[in-house]
Amino acid sequence: MTASKRIEDATFEGTGYSYTMSLIQGKHKMVILYCLMEFQPVRFNEMRRYLGGIADKTLSANLKELERDGLVVRKEYPQVPPKVEYSLTDLGESLMGVLDQLCLWGQEHMSRD
Repeated sequence: MTASKRIEDATFEGTGYSYTMSLIQGKHKMVILYCLMEFQPVRFNEMRRYLGGIADKTLSANLKELERDGLVVRKEYPQVPPKVEYSLTDLGESLMGVLDQLCLWGQEHMSRD
């Protein structure tokens, strides 16, 4: 006989789902990752236009968090004017299967409106 799961003994913190959500939570991170999945490498201003209406400070903060978490890499070119491109890391690439499934689910169900 298998032991049944009891919610009283469980916590959300520490689950794989919780960890994944901690990396991609927020209004813009999923869109940033989607943009990089489709168009990488992407320059800062290109991404800002793609996201539409995002403040520079907000985009910069989100990119820094994604970089800190190992999902995005920032490459700076030593030239004038400065050129910076963002791409997915191998870890970021490994998350794209999940994003792709979200896209497929959305395409399948968005016609229900």
